[in-house]
Amino acid sequence: MSCVSRLSKMPKLLATLPARSITTSSALNAESDSWLSKLLVRKIEPTKESHSRMLSDKEVIYALHTHNVRPDSVSNYLTNYKKTVQLIESKKDSLACDLIASWTVQVGDMDQALHLWRYTGGFEKIDKAHNELSQDQDYVKLEYERGQLLRSRHLQYLLAFSYWPLITAREKNHIYEMRSYRLKPGTMIEWGNNWARAINFRQTNNEAYAGFFSQIGRLYNVHHIWCYKSLQDRKESRESAWRSPGWDECVAYTVPLIKDMHCRILVPTEFSTTQ
Repeated sequence: MSCVSRLSKMPKLLATLPARSITTSSALNAESDSWLSKLLVRKIEPTKESHSRMLSDKEVIYALHTHNVRPDSVSNYLTNYKKTVQLIESKKDSLACDLIASWTVQVGDMDQALHLWRYTGGFEKIDKAHNELSQDQDYVKLEYERGQLLRSRHLQYLLAFSYWPLITAREKNHIYEMRSYRLKPGTMIEWGNNWARAINFRQTNNEAYAGFFSQIGRLYNVHHIWCYKSLQDRKESRESAWRSPGWDECVAYTVPLIKDMHCRILVPTEFSTTQ
């Protein structure tokens, strides 16, 4: 059965689900406990701790840079950013950051580039890197030149969901899909509870690359990144998930949590560490 036909049955499926109140960061009532206990493999209980402490295991911060490039400047932009990456890597020991992935958009927001950096040691290391690089004249020059090639840019600091597989670099040629969700405020724990189970349906072909939620920038944002050999491989993998008993139920529970969503198909740059 296709994704479209499955989704067409979503309203009927949702109508059959037991009535429940929306989970918030402050409390879960008894009724929520009842349906959650039937659904979850691992349940994250609300506490006085922050959402990030409950959903993410490590003090590792990811920075997602999104650059909207002028259409006539893509080549110059990529040359500039490659030099920037090389400069930062030359300071890797002192900056404690490394480039995890670098992509351009193939389908979706065209003339857009995304760069994913990892900082080991929390926001203290981000502050240190910012202070050191702002004093480096070569870096400042590259950043100024890059600004002339952009239409706009956005930076988010993210944490990785603890239930996603560890990020591992892919070799040879792949495409990536970034599915981005803007959730209703107060539903991040509920999202994590559902996806702690749902991720098990999407690991057969090593397609799960990374899962993040925002800390600074656009809040209540979630990014799921999937890795495929081709668009056809993506189609077959997604159809396989829909044939798995329980996947449609997970989707049914998470859809009401979403305010809006979009996806982009990404291709790695030649200097990306994952291909």
